[in-house]
Amino acid sequence: MMAKKALTFEESLAQLEQIVAQMEGGETTLQELMQNYAQGVKLSQQCLQDLARAEQAMDIMVTGEGKDITEEHLAIEEN
Repeated sequence: MMAKKALTFEESLAQLEQIVAQMEGGETTLQELMQNYAQGVKLSQQCLQDLARAEQAMDIMVTGEGKDITEEHLAIEEN
């Protein structure tokens, strides 16, 4: 059996947006709503993990006066 390919952030977000649109459409059964909700939670968690990893990776490499490389954390403001 082949392993599932992990979704990219963009793929996860697109699927999450589709689920939200379906749920807002009001034409799904309760069972479908529950399944969509569970899948949406998983996708949301994946997106949050991807964003956290991206934020950690955004440590900026800066060359100092002595040609030493220093790391500075990129502060991302939340709205």
